[in-house]
Amino acid sequence: MASAPTLLDRRLLFFTGKGGVGKSTMAAATAVLAAQQGRRVLLVEVDAKGDVTRLFEQAPVGFTPREIQPGILAMSMDTEASLQEYLKLNLKVPVLGRLGPLAKVLDFVATAAPGVKEILTVGKIAWEVREAIEGRADHDMVIVDAAATGHIVAQLGAPDAIQELVDVGPVRAQTQWMSELLSDPEICAVNIVTTPEEMPVAETIELVGRIRTELHTPLGAVIVNRVLPELFTTADEATFEALREEQATEILASRAGPGTTAVLDGARLAVSLRRTRAVHLAHLLDSVDLPLLYVPYLFVRSHGLRVTRMVADALGQELGL
Repeated sequence: MASAPTLLDRRLLFFTGKGGVGKSTMAAATAVLAAQQGRRVLLVEVDAKGDVTRLFEQAPVGFTPREIQPGILAMSMDTEASLQEYLKLNLKVPVLGRLGPLAKVLDFVATAAPGVKEILTVGKIAWEVREAIEGRADHDMVIVDAAATGHIVAQLGAPDAIQELVDVGPVRAQTQWMSELLSDPEICAVNIVTTPEEMPVAETIELVGRIRTELHTPLGAVIVNRVLPELFTTADEATFEALREEQATEILASRAGPGTTAVLDGARLAVSLRRTRAVHLAHLLDSVDLPLLYVPYLFVRSHGLRVTRMVADALGQELGL
């Protein structure tokens, strides 16, 4: 299998995955790693839920980037604001205030021509990357907490979809450079976050296939989050089962006090969960020819800056940093 990718050498990293697997956490942790390596990162949240800034214990951000940690700027995508910026930069149209009727026109066109709204999102991201490459930005790398598995293909395929609709003219020219940037393996990679469970693994395998057949965007790594440690060996398991016999349990209770059975139940559960998840990991390994990065289950309740740094440390160890 291929070795772990040098993620931090790329300019544009997308993080996607089934809802609830921790893609926002991995995007934030990667931003922390990059900042620790001296990079200036623009961390982009596509769905504008505020999850990314909460991971840094910061207030939500808007369309204008704001520094939330040393070396890390964050922004939240806004379709209308992106359209305003496009009109100003590309068509030289001065736009004051909200777009009003033009926004309604955008909604109508987006319904009639799939890919219009997506192009405003991915176009803004690609523009920020190009500005960084050409040295005109306050960042040199863009990390995207992207759409979930069900929407990422349409989002990344928007430039190609627009080109199929438009044969010539400025719109085709502008989407052409986006397609070239998104298809460059030296610049861009899509990283899929999953957990060692049946549904997330199945969606990951399906998404890898769709990206390879429907897009030109390079794949990076599959990050397996919440991997349980192997606490006990087979011999330990046999010992725990022997201790569950009535006579042994009575002796343990007399020596260690009540609660002995609960401890043995916990050991059995740990073995069972580890064994079940190992099956899903093996299926993923057999089905996906991509580097797999493993992040352990941290057993923490909070999701603030301390946990983000813990995940960054674990991910950094996988990358050899």
